[in-house]
Amino acid sequence: MSTANAQPTDLDQRYGRTPRKGRRDRLTLIIAAAVFAVVLVAWVVWAGLDGSKPMVEARDVAHTVIDDQTVRVDYEVSMPAGETASCAVQALNEDFTVVGWKIVDVPASDRFTQAFSDTVRTTLPANTGLIYHCWLT
Repeated sequence: MSTANAQPTDLDQRYGRTPRKGRRDRLTLIIAAAVFAVVLVAWVVWAGLDGSKPMVEARDVAHTVIDDQTVRVDYEVSMPAGETASCAVQALNEDFTVVGWKIVDVPASDRFTQAFSDTVRTTLPANTGLIYHCWLT
């Protein structure tokens, strides 16, 4: 019976299973979990604060092909009052290739939604005009 009691101790020593190593493994696990929690909380705070910027939205209302080199685009821009923005207006041909492009500055206003109409010169005949993207400036 004395050999049966001594055998697990010999195996523990042989494979490095000691009470000290167990405590060290637990400590390593706790530290790793704490670091993960800190990084996760920092990311959540950063993502939450980053999303608090005011947004701008644009909506195509209509387009008119004036001639082979000109398209008029009617659109609305919604953004917080007092903010300025810029919008990219584009003209596309029947193959959905961009044949005209223009950056338009949207002035600040006391209204949330403003309507605009801009002409875009094209390099080839276009069949549509639309707002590509708007951003606050």
